[in-house]
Amino acid sequence: MIYKKTANELKIMREGGMLLATIFNEVVPQIHPGMKTRQVDDLVVASMKKYGCTPSFYRVPHYHDAICISINEQVVHTPPSDRIINDGDIVALDIGSYYRGFHTDCARTFIVGDAIDPKHATFLQIGSETLDKAISQVLLGNHIGDISRAIYDSISSAGYCIIRELTGHGVGKKLHEDPSIPGYVSRAREKTPVIEEGMTLAVEVIYAKSSDKIVLEDDNWSLRTLDRSVSACFEDTVTATAKGPFILTRL
Repeated sequence: MIYKKTANELKIMREGGMLLATIFNEVVPQIHPGMKTRQVDDLVVASMKKYGCTPSFYRVPHYHDAICISINEQVVHTPPSDRIINDGDIVALDIGSYYRGFHTDCARTFIVGDAIDPKHATFLQIGSETLDKAISQVLLGNHIGDISRAIYDSISSAGYCIIRELTGHGVGKKLHEDPSIPGYVSRAREKTPVIEEGMTLAVEVIYAKSSDKIVLEDDNWSLRTLDRSVSACFEDTVTATAKGPFILTRL
């Protein structure tokens, strides 16, 4: 069942989304080669405390960290650890924030340090642009399938691979709500939910460079690409308005 938010609930989510965007802006510039990924978790926890938020991921059963942080071949759901971030690594940072009873969800992927591989830079640019294309379809009267089509067409035309096991989702009182928002097209757009006022959507672009196959690592959380090619995730929380898409998790 899709839970549509009231005007007051949307106002709270907009406040929470702005705080989450502020947290990203504070934390990302502090990430540098030589850090352990658990140190990034510490930075996020401290920033959230300062702004009166709590980590959404603390509410995920059996997950004990504030963030998911994935490096290179890892795919989204990676807990922080003692893994060292190296110069030139691709780092995907996914943060959910709980504020005044509502969640917002956001992810960014970036290259850490100065050793920037131009092919990796292009790979990430395509993902960021794809998220913007997908968000442009969050229009009243459109269908969830329009978002999926935008993601699939952009990623596949660049020669990259959608990770099909992981999708975007509704977000609000719960971190994961209906509807599911796949990054691929599995049925006619008319058979997917209509986008209506009050719906809040975590639109996600989850993709890899050369394989859509993933495997579960020994910690039973982390995923990685089967061929160890690089992966990335870009995500924003969005709502549709009469004036078009409104991105809650950008300043």
